[in-house]
Amino acid sequence: MAPMQQLKRFLEWVGLKEKLHALTAKPPRVAEHQIWWASLGENIGSEINGKNFQFSRPVIIFKKLAHGFYLVIPTTTKEHTGTWYVLFRQKGTAMVACLHQIRVIDYRRLSSQLGELDDTDFKRVRDGFNSLYK
Repeated sequence: MAPMQQLKRFLEWVGLKEKLHALTAKPPRVAEHQIWWASLGENIGSEINGKNFQFSRPVIIFKKLAHGFYLVIPTTTKEHTGTWYVLFRQKGTAMVACLHQIRVIDYRRLSSQLGELDDTDFKRVRDGFNSLYK
């Protein structure tokens, strides 16, 4: 991406981030295993970015840390292999959990629920995480 285009994306993200920060709605009902659209933003270097005007991408709710505060794992539909990635299917679509991009987010970044991992897929994601971060 050209430097001016990247600067424009950063400025657009800052504007959306201000709007998200100002939200006063209560946190949605969120559970581990669920997949939500989350505004992750325009990030730096190899950090995973959101897409579209909401700078969003699907994330797996890995752990509820507190009311409205979650540990999430960003996902992608691009094919990846290796210990940092766990493949799964969501509504017939092949997806990949990007374990190296795990992060904590506030509920105001969440926009809508996309689906839910079944127990087998969530166990594979959890086991992959545990093998990398123990």
